[in-house]
Amino acid sequence: MNILQTPAKLLSNDLLARFIAIVGDRHAITDPQAQAPYLLEMRDMFHGHTPVVLRPGTVAEVAGILKLANETSTPIVPQGGNTGLVGGQIAQHGEIVLSLNRLDRIREVDPVSNTMTCEAGVTLLRAREAAAAVDRLYPQLPAVGGHLHHRRQSLHQCRRTAALAHGIARSHALGIEVVLADGRVLNNLNKLKKDNTGYDLKNLFIGAEGTLGVITAAVLRLVPRPRAVETAFVGVPSPEAALDLLGLATERTAGGVTASN
Repeated sequence: MNILQTPAKLLSNDLLARFIAIVGDRHAITDPQAQAPYLLEMRDMFHGHTPVVLRPGTVAEVAGILKLANETSTPIVPQGGNTGLVGGQIAQHGEIVLSLNRLDRIREVDPVSNTMTCEAGVTLLRAREAAAAVDRLYPQLPAVGGHLHHRRQSLHQCRRTAALAHGIARSHALGIEVVLADGRVLNNLNKLKKDNTGYDLKNLFIGAEGTLGVITAAVLRLVPRPRAVETAFVGVPSPEAALDLLGLATERTAGGVTASN
């Protein structure tokens, strides 16, 4: 699917060079063939185009990119794992693609507070492995950055089989680090579960699709790792019977039901 194209502001060679200098030539993709994985939605329904894919490796580089983009009115499309199914992560009008897949550090795993601090490009597999190493579980499914941007991500693209027992992604984000449009960095990496102070800025950015800022890291809530998992397929005669069964199962497992389809 090709969206009606709106003529984009053409980047001058000088401005393009300034953007590339922020991340270095090695992490700026201008070759059309190398750009292809960043410009195709996974079902091949959305195709994009861009003058450059920038792959920053630090929060400072993300801040530098957004600061320059703000000063020069250059449109940016942030992109996590490119797993969204609605095309929101595709540069459909010639915007610069800001890929976060190099922001992939797990900064801390804290089993005492049951939290993990991850950068936006950390994958599900790595997050779950890091949690398992301290006998904890991160029950959500998509990668961290897209997961929070797109409620969607993120944050929009998976079967949230753990939502019944553990809640959706928003409920697992205790704090975030976000780069604002003018390049300022808001550090709200709070690990407190009880915090009613001030405005809830975290939830202002979660689900905003990158329109208010680019989430670069998050503090994620972990849960105790289950000692056993039992799976059952049950046929029910009616929706009412399904609800009765769900209520009974939830009661008998102390809220441990993780899937219901």
